[in-house]
Amino acid sequence: MYGLYDRVESLTGGKYRELATDNNQKFSYPITGRLSLGKYDLLIVTPATANTVSKIVYGIADTLVTNAVAQSGKSHTPIAIVPVDIHPGPIETILPSKLELSKCKNCDECVASLICEQGAIIPYSEIDLQKCIGCGLCKNSCPEGAISEGKIITLYMRDIDIENTKKLSKIEGITIYEEPSDILDYFE
Repeated sequence: MYGLYDRVESLTGGKYRELATDNNQKFSYPITGRLSLGKYDLLIVTPATANTVSKIVYGIADTLVTNAVAQSGKSHTPIAIVPVDIHPGPIETILPSKLELSKCKNCDECVASLICEQGAIIPYSEIDLQKCIGCGLCKNSCPEGAISEGKIITLYMRDIDIENTKKLSKIEGITIYEEPSDILDYFE
C-alpha cells in the first residue's frame, strides 16, 4: 500500500534471490523455515503494525511476518523491528488513494486508468495499492472526481498497543527501532 512493491522486488536478493509474500507462500509459509537454520545475520520487520506486535508478544505465528519472527527467534537470529505504535501521539498520517465507487460513472474509457503509468487503476473497481506511487495523475484526470488521495488524519495510539511494544522490547533477540533508518546503527 506504500507503492514500493516494484522497488522492493528489484532490490531483493541474497542467497535465494526471491521475495516472499503472502500470495506466494500461502498458509504454511514454508520460506520462513529457512530462518530457523541460523544462517541469516538479521531479520528486519518494518513497519510492524499493532496487530503484528501483539501476535509476536503473545507467541502467535500465523502470518508470514509473525512466522518469520518465530523462526528467527528459534535460531537466535537477531530481529530488528520498527513498530508503528511506540508513542501515544498524536501523529499525522496520509491515507492511500481510493477509488470512490459512488462517484465513478463507469466511463467508456476510464481516463484515470489510461493516464496511470503504473497500471494501478482497475476501472470501476479499485486502485492496486501495491502499484500506486501516489503521483496524483489519476486524481487530476478523473472528470468525475472519483479518486481521492492524500487525506491527512490524526491518530492516537491505544495504551494496549504501546504496552505491547514495551513487552516486545523485552523479548530476547529483538531490538526496537523508532525509524527504519535507525537500523543502520546495527551495522556500525
